[in-house]
Amino acid sequence: MQPFDIQNRTRFIFGEGAISRLGDLSAQYRPACVMVVSDRGIMEAGHDAAAIASLKAAGLRVESFHDFAENPTSAMVDAGVRRAAHVKPDLLVGLGGGSSMDCCKGINFVYSCGGTIHDYHGVGKATCDLLPMIAIPTTSGTGSEAQSFALISDAETHAKMPCGDRRAAFQIAILDPVLTLTQPPKVTALTGIDALSHAIETYVTKRRNPMSIAYSRRAFGMLASGFPRVLADPTDLDARGQMQLGACLAGMAIETSMLGAAHAMANPLTARHSITHGQAVGMMLPSVIRMNGSLHPDWYGELMREIEPATGDDKAVERLATCVTGWLRQAGLATTLEELSIADTEIAALADDSLKQWTGTFNPVPLNIERSCDLYRSVARKPAV
Repeated sequence: MQPFDIQNRTRFIFGEGAISRLGDLSAQYRPACVMVVSDRGIMEAGHDAAAIASLKAAGLRVESFHDFAENPTSAMVDAGVRRAAHVKPDLLVGLGGGSSMDCCKGINFVYSCGGTIHDYHGVGKATCDLLPMIAIPTTSGTGSEAQSFALISDAETHAKMPCGDRRAAFQIAILDPVLTLTQPPKVTALTGIDALSHAIETYVTKRRNPMSIAYSRRAFGMLASGFPRVLADPTDLDARGQMQLGACLAGMAIETSMLGAAHAMANPLTARHSITHGQAVGMMLPSVIRMNGSLHPDWYGELMREIEPATGDDKAVERLATCVTGWLRQAGLATTLEELSIADTEIAALADDSLKQWTGTFNPVPLNIERSCDLYRSVARKPAV
């Protein structure tokens, strides 16, 4: 049995309307200034105003930073650090999707410890304690609220830099499913597929352990049940709650189990062709499941029995891969490179880039150039009928 050393560093608060508690929760840190990190879409949805109102009701001075976008870059982190240097916060709030929470962590690394975000690429690179942070996810995808990693892209090369340190964990995560009701359908689809990929990948990594298995398995059960429901009825608040908790549990699994080949294959698609992460990882996942299933059909059997108790190990791999493809289609997402206008001539370069991704090192079936090329070829185009 795989040994583990796990300490939950984040307090999780779940419930409808939980965002109203932000001010009181923040006040316990006695901050002179709170800086809210949220993108402009969150402002338009009104969540930024709700957070600020709660903070001000608690008598706190509030400043904001909004100048970043999806897949935050080193340049966006630099802009946030300049804003922090001006307003001098002693508490940060990451409000929004994974981009907001990752950008918040990235700003904290550099503002608290100096240098540039490149100095924190890797694990355990923080040189001092970071400011306390509170996460308020408004999507059900990355699970960043449960992780001590920030994923920041280099502004020049677009390479993704995982920056992890135990001191970069949020002190508090407020999970309010009401906030996820404002997601556009496309965001619901992309983040939902991302969360499902986390539950599935963490279940089979080389670092899987009894704790991560429990997180992954329960996350998959909640997400696989909730995802079709929120696609069919975006106002289903119970299903939204399932998705938010499932994404959080999958994030907890990532923290101790890491990810695998589907993420290693997805990152070059994002870097080279600006394919949204959820789209990229979802498209690659069925082929990765089939590859890993050649070694561990029993693991996928356990996972499938969370939603289909009668599924045997001999049927589980193909059944799970088919389920993922079905969810992609239900969500209106592409299942082939051809649909994304990516030519076969790109495969060699994509495969080479995939072997440089850290997540691939945790995959149960080791990646090499042949396997990587085969995985991309498997999704090049729909099979002839």
